[in-house]
Amino acid sequence: MKVVDSFPRTVREIENTWITMPDGCRLAARIWLPEDAEEHPVPAILECMPYRKRDFTRLRDEPLHHYLAGHGYASIRLDLRGSGDSDGLILDEYLQQEQDDCLAVLDWITSQPWCSGPVGMFGISWGGFNALQVAAHQPECLKAIITMCSTDDRYADDAHYMGGCLLNENLNWGSVFFATAAFPPDPALYGDDWREQWRYRLENQVLYPAVWMRHQQRDDYWKHGSVCENFDDIQCAVYAVGGWADGYPNAIPRMMEGLSAPRKALIGPWSHAFPHNALPGPAIGFFQEMLRWWDYWLKDIDNGIMDEPPMRVWMEEHVPPAPLYEYRPGRWVAEPTWPSERIHNETLYLNVLSMGRKAEPEDRMRITSPETTGLAGGDWYGFGGEGEMAIDQREDDGKSLVFDADTVSERIEILGAPVAELEVTVDRPVAYVIVRLNDVAPDGASTRVTWGVLNLTQRESREHPEPLEAGKRYRVRVQMKDVAYAFAPGHTMRLAVSTSYWPMIWPAPEPVRLTLHTGVSSLQLPVRPPREEDEQLRPFEPPERGPQSEPEALSSGDFRRTVERNLINNETTYRIYNEGGDFGGASLAYIEDIDLTAGYSLGKWFRTHEYDASGAEARIDQNCILQRDDWSARVACVTRLTADPQHFRLRATLHAYDGDALFFEREWDEWIPRHLI
Repeated sequence: MKVVDSFPRTVREIENTWITMPDGCRLAARIWLPEDAEEHPVPAILECMPYRKRDFTRLRDEPLHHYLAGHGYASIRLDLRGSGDSDGLILDEYLQQEQDDCLAVLDWITSQPWCSGPVGMFGISWGGFNALQVAAHQPECLKAIITMCSTDDRYADDAHYMGGCLLNENLNWGSVFFATAAFPPDPALYGDDWREQWRYRLENQVLYPAVWMRHQQRDDYWKHGSVCENFDDIQCAVYAVGGWADGYPNAIPRMMEGLSAPRKALIGPWSHAFPHNALPGPAIGFFQEMLRWWDYWLKDIDNGIMDEPPMRVWMEEHVPPAPLYEYRPGRWVAEPTWPSERIHNETLYLNVLSMGRKAEPEDRMRITSPETTGLAGGDWYGFGGEGEMAIDQREDDGKSLVFDADTVSERIEILGAPVAELEVTVDRPVAYVIVRLNDVAPDGASTRVTWGVLNLTQRESREHPEPLEAGKRYRVRVQMKDVAYAFAPGHTMRLAVSTSYWPMIWPAPEPVRLTLHTGVSSLQLPVRPPREEDEQLRPFEPPERGPQSEPEALSSGDFRRTVERNLINNETTYRIYNEGGDFGGASLAYIEDIDLTAGYSLGKWFRTHEYDASGAEARIDQNCILQRDDWSARVACVTRLTADPQHFRLRATLHAYDGDALFFEREWDEWIPRHLI
């Protein structure tokens, strides 16, 4: 990747600035400015996150914000209230207080002598969420946003629930957030009161996964911050960016359909990362693409970006299943409108062991999937690391009902969300159905194309679930993740249906026997005909970035993913161990610019019985350290989730050390009733 170190504007960096909120709380910001911005003011761009600008995201922030500043913008990276070096507490994600703080920061920015008035917001994941949420308040100065890997619907499409089922990502992500929030501000910036602020945070520490597990349906808690509640609240321009390998691709087509403001979409093959260095590739010159967007909306430079097709995506080709792809073959395609009138649904009927364009006489097929179904599914979202992608699906296919179509004779391309329309009967009041659309190669290898899940108690409503009646027949709609994919001649489309998907989702309270009625169930495919204009799309520039400090690796990171089957007790344990963190793959690294040594390790365990989910367990272990000279702060925490048919049980321990001395400790043991989940 090209590293740019010479820019049109010389850059001045401000390591830390305090921005005082109306209630007196100080928020910490790191700012990059053109050196002459006070004499020649510039538009500003704001990014707000809780991930510690001083250390944990330092290496990510520098090349991006320096790049933007070098091209004539004031670029601000803010630690949210209660995180990093900021005062206060962070009691949850996306609170009204967070939005109010962001609005106050926008006011502060526009009052600075270096700001010419127009402001943009951007962010990936958390920062993408709050860019949308702040835009819904319609601050006058906010002209445009870039939202990456985020969602408009906090219940249906975030890391907590999917299809009304509890994702294990709720515990995983919540545990990482739990550890991040437990760290102190940096004494070199915060001053002598850093211990008091640290203790204040620890004494008010929130077990975030428990908060989210108390809201198991789409109630007012989730509606807050879900901009899909009223898309018309957003009036500024929106550029929505994501990747097919991420957990959030569905939100982008939905926002393109729902928003009335100027909008643009870009979906690559990428994981949960910036497109200039994301895996799978191809990576693109995304920093240049960002500049085109900001130049148009903040500097009134007509560079043609809004004359291009608004919906641009990477049409993926088949690849053999693998735990990591450096590159996904394919090509860029675009649609001039969305939803596209060019795309039409084609129906394939699910017959006994087959799919076809003609429905055969009605019959029945039954399945009770082993609880280990899903071990080939990879992560809910990945960051471009080894072992994250779905591997060969044949093991999971063997634990599912499978329906194979005839061999593809002519190339078929799909763009959108495939939907399974199923008629089912179950024998339990709570049941899940999981569908996977796979591409079976001539050699038999099965590659997952897309997938979806549904808690059948939410078949009619996410807000008001209803228990199922044993033996009653239901017609349900299972929407899979949006995707752009080409099925090649000689390959076979396969739909696989199961009742469990571990460790992606937490198991249903009891094993379920599902009867699927064939001949009346079907698969709807969003087929996209070729478009000649795709060959004339403006090519993206090669990736480039600004300069950054390079950490010194003090010890190399270890990374392992293993699956262990105990044939004596029929239990399977899926383990992930990662020492890499955010420090260039090192388990312990030295950052010379701030004279700081930082380290992080993460262990995950997911254990279940082949046929009895009552013993299922998920556990997350984390150890983090920051140290400088005679100062060090270390946090060790463990979170553990188990369940019985009536309750979830969430336990956690937190130990914080000031040097070698125990500074704080606490334990949690919470029982959370299950409500049709």
